[in-house]
Amino acid sequence: MNSGIDLQGTFIQSLVDLGLPSDVAKTIWMPLPMILMIISATVGVLTCVWLERKISAAAQQRIGPEYIGPLGLLAPVADGLKLVFKEDVVPAKSDPLLFTLGPIIVILPVFLSYLIVPFGQNIVITNVGMGVFLWIALSSIQPIGLLMSGYASNNKYSLLGGLRAAAQSISYEIPLALAVLAIAMMSNSLSTVDIVNQQSGYGILGWNIWRQPIGFIIFWIAALAECERLPFDLPEAEEELVAGYQTEYSGMKFALFYLSSYVNLVLSALLVSVLYLGGWDFPIPISTLASWFGVSEANPVLQIIAASLGITMTVLKAYLLVFLAILLRWTVPRVRIDQLLNLGWKFLLPVGLVNLLLTAALKLAFPVAFGG
Repeated sequence: MNSGIDLQGTFIQSLVDLGLPSDVAKTIWMPLPMILMIISATVGVLTCVWLERKISAAAQQRIGPEYIGPLGLLAPVADGLKLVFKEDVVPAKSDPLLFTLGPIIVILPVFLSYLIVPFGQNIVITNVGMGVFLWIALSSIQPIGLLMSGYASNNKYSLLGGLRAAAQSISYEIPLALAVLAIAMMSNSLSTVDIVNQQSGYGILGWNIWRQPIGFIIFWIAALAECERLPFDLPEAEEELVAGYQTEYSGMKFALFYLSSYVNLVLSALLVSVLYLGGWDFPIPISTLASWFGVSEANPVLQIIAASLGITMTVLKAYLLVFLAILLRWTVPRVRIDQLLNLGWKFLLPVGLVNLLLTAALKLAFPVAFGG
């Protein structure tokens, strides 16, 4: 079972081997992860916006965008360009500094979280030992930005939206962390690379979704609530709060909130893929494929095919979950704020605790099957 390679160490060592000092090599490396992260996240957002339009149109028996580029593919680009050139309006009695900082604090942690996502067996920007909990820690910063935006707007609807966002995030972060703890207990690690490696080698039967079906459901519901996707979009419920914390925003600042929401959705789908669906692992073990074609597992061609399949599988699994999230938006009605909090505190939290204790008991009783 191969382990993931830290791209940072590999890249820096390659530059050092070419004769560059280590300090210079590290300086060259520093901007690269951010550039890779921004490019992948931006492409993911454009894809999500296009899928949102197409799937919602199909759910309502409409066509959706067709003429803005082939199959309407340029519609998200047109949206982005329109928002970039819109006037940035700051309310007269708002707090200008906090008003500007709010969207920045909301979006930065989401982009930083991409650093820990392994897109393939040897494609991870940094293999952090506490990778999954680093994501949870970064996601807990986002409500501060939302609350700051609502408060700085000097608008009661915006303030209520910010308060709802903070309450919603606190309610669902705890069940989310409990679901992650159960996975970490079975994998004996919090590293995203180690968690995928623990599932690989057995094909689809080795994926954590079969050993943690309750944890999978808890994690997915909590992740949708963290992303503020319907039916959990209470912080910006337009019929109650006009637009919640983003009521007073316009132009690119307004766009940052939506950008953050879609980037977070793709990120959550990728993490569900990594934690529960085997990440880059193919449903059929590579050893089985090698035996079918009568080649060795060490065959270079097979290794290249396996690496390409790995990246494809990670992205396909993630976008299957994105598809389900978008379909859910047009299937389930929005809940009330009391129902939202009751679901988190009175249902998901106790179920998550029971799932964690049950996982611990099964790990002791069946150490081979549950990663003992």
